[in-house]
Amino acid sequence: MKIHVVEDDRVFNKLIEHSLSLNPDFEIGTFFDGESFFKHLPDNPDIVTLDLGLPDYTGDEILKKIKKYNPDIEVIIISGQDSITTAVNLLREGAYDYITKDENIKDRLLNSVNNIRSKKKLLEEISHLKSEIAHKYNFGNAIIGDSPAMKEVFALLSKAVKVPNINVSIYGDTGTGKELIAKTIHYNSIRKAKPFIAVNMGAIPSDLIESELFGHEKGAFTGAILTKKGKFEEAEGGTIFLDEIGEMDINLQVKLLRVLQEREITRVGGNEVIKVNTRIITATNKDLMEEVKLGNFREDLYYRLLGLPIHLPPLKDRQNDIITLSQFFLNSFCEDNNLEPMAFTSRAKKKLLGYAFPGNVRELKAIIELSAVMAGSQQIDEENILLNSNNTELDILSEEMTLKEYTERIIRHYLRQYNNNVLKVAKKLDIGKSTIYNMIKREKESDLK
Repeated sequence: MKIHVVEDDRVFNKLIEHSLSLNPDFEIGTFFDGESFFKHLPDNPDIVTLDLGLPDYTGDEILKKIKKYNPDIEVIIISGQDSITTAVNLLREGAYDYITKDENIKDRLLNSVNNIRSKKKLLEEISHLKSEIAHKYNFGNAIIGDSPAMKEVFALLSKAVKVPNINVSIYGDTGTGKELIAKTIHYNSIRKAKPFIAVNMGAIPSDLIESELFGHEKGAFTGAILTKKGKFEEAEGGTIFLDEIGEMDINLQVKLLRVLQEREITRVGGNEVIKVNTRIITATNKDLMEEVKLGNFREDLYYRLLGLPIHLPPLKDRQNDIITLSQFFLNSFCEDNNLEPMAFTSRAKKKLLGYAFPGNVRELKAIIELSAVMAGSQQIDEENILLNSNNTELDILSEEMTLKEYTERIIRHYLRQYNNNVLKVAKKLDIGKSTIYNMIKREKESDLK
């Protein structure tokens, strides 16, 4: 860390320099007046220790110039005056600490410097994490898929990112990745440096949801021992994601509507009107228009929230993406668990393609991770893929295939059922053994390619 000491008293200047130089990580520069210090301000020190009584400038003047030049430079005021009023005023101007010249100056100074050092390290870590998050939710990294259905989703995502103040409503079955889409929109928009706050409307008790969303004042109700900010305030400047919006109580919908109309909230038990600047993204697996017709959801709120609607297709409508997603999840799992790279056999791929995935992408991820654990080698075969028996590939009429593909799927099912006994399967299906052997041969040749 680079520290500049600005002190006209040569004894104190030397004392401060000596105390700080005991740490080899500190680079110290000393100055006896404001003018000589300003010449080296472009060096951008991390910390400036500043005496109030300099011959050419007041400490207050130097503090203001430092903060105007670079607000990130921390300033520790060192003064012979033990004045609370002066200290408070300087702290309000942006000083980090105010230390008086007494017998404890050395310890207090080192403690203050170390606190600043810890703070800067924490800020660097936060900056690094934000960078990692932005990379994680980059379009190409966050959302995998090249199917026609997903290309439509990508086109709508681009529009949502370019217009950062329009509300977005995401529709899709459970497990299709609605929160992932919401985060991708946020972290690719100009709001990405501000908070992303997710609220599951179906997981919070109805008597607490208003306080969670809008906050409450101290004493507003039994147990409210402190004033608490709500999720809308926490998301100021950023995005609030209201998941399962269809579960919202009809009485609270009126209050949410007012927030959308006026862009302001009032905490529970309070009178102060607080302006909010947050983007609202909602998600649901319900048909909200149907809920409006049933009287469960307000029509005026529905149209306020609608904004840019994005429908996420179920995984069964994304056949082109199933294998791509499977390999992505497998690669990620191997990397996270220090495993050698793994791959799927053609039989494993066909088994995956034959499954309906009622749990969508979330279920696929769980199945793939389990298959990696079950596999005894770097090849994942069909027996390593454990599917929900209530949703197996026997429901083959739910998708369009050629007669040959239907036939091979039925044969594979019976081969598994009879432990690959070709004679039993041929007899059961009343087909020739050569039909089965030729299918097995083609699959083996495909695996070798």
